[in-house]
Amino acid sequence: MTKLKLIFVLLIFTFITACSNGPGPLKGTWKMNGIIPLTVTYRDDEEETMGLISKVTYKQEGDDVLVTYIDGLAKGTTMRITITGSNTAVTGMGKLTRIK
Repeated sequence: MTKLKLIFVLLIFTFITACSNGPGPLKGTWKMNGIIPLTVTYRDDEEETMGLISKVTYKQEGDDVLVTYIDGLAKGTTMRITITGSNTAVTGMGKLTRIK
C-alpha cells in the first residue's frame, strides 16, 4: 500500500507541475536584440511587449520554454525560447538578455 501512495503522490505532483502557467526561467524582463529590438516581460499567465499584455501559457521542455498565446495579435501561436544561461536565451527572432 505504501508504494501505491507514493505513486499517487508523484502523479499528482507531476500533474500540478505540468499545469503550471508560470514562466519558470523566463520570469522577469528581457531585452531582445535581433530583427526588432524589444523589451519583453514574462509574468505568470502573461507576457508584456511594447505596452501590450497578452495572456499566455508556458510549458518547459528541457532548456526550452514554449510560450503559447491565448489572446492578442499572436493568438494561437507558440514561440520556442531556448535558455542558454542564467540571463540569456535565444528565439527565432533574436537573442534575449535578462535586464531585471
